[in-house]
Amino acid sequence: MIRAWLARCGRRRRLVAAALAAVAVLCGYAAARPARGPQVLVAARDLAPGVLRPGDLRAVALDHPPDGALRSGAVGQVLATAMRRGEPLTDVRLLRSFRLPPGAIAAPVRIADPDAAQLVSPGSTIGVLAAWDDRPAELIADDVTVVTVPPAEDDHGALVVLSATPEQAGRLAAAQAGGRLSITIKSHSQ
Repeated sequence: MIRAWLARCGRRRRLVAAALAAVAVLCGYAAARPARGPQVLVAARDLAPGVLRPGDLRAVALDHPPDGALRSGAVGQVLATAMRRGEPLTDVRLLRSFRLPPGAIAAPVRIADPDAAQLVSPGSTIGVLAAWDDRPAELIADDVTVVTVPPAEDDHGALVVLSATPEQAGRLAAAQAGGRLSITIKSHSQ
C-alpha cells in the first residue's frame, strides 16, 4: 500500500513541484508589492524648520497615513518643526496651521548670537534681553513662545519668530532697532 502511494506520488512529483513553486512566487510577490494606501508627502531627508523647497518632500503610498497627512501643495509653506527623513508631513507641522493664542501676534526678532538660537525650537518658552552700548541689558519680553526658527542665511544673527502680545512686539521692535538681542531659556517645569 505504501509502495503504491509512493509510485503514484513519484509520477506526479513534477506537477507538485511546479504547484509549490507557483505558490512561492505568488507569496513573494504579495510580500514585496508596494503599499496600496493613498500617496502622502514624506520628508525626503532630515528637514529643519523653515520654507519647504522642491526636493524636500516626496510622495509615498502608506497603508495607514496619519490624520492630516498632506498629499500635495506643501512647497513654499513654512515648516514649524524639524522632520526626520521618511516622516509623513501633516497639517499641524506647517506654520499656517499654528494657532496663536487669542490676542497674540507673530513677532520676528533677530537674536545676535546664532548659536544661542539653535538651542531653542518651536514651543520653547524664552525671555528676550536687549543690550545697548550705554546701559545694561534689560528684559524686553518674558515668557514668549517660539513659533519657528528659520535656517540662518547670513552672519547678522538668527531670526526667531515669537508668539507675543502687541505690547511685547512693540518693545521687541524698538529694542532691536538700536540694541543687540539675546535670549534666556525657560525650563518646561516653570
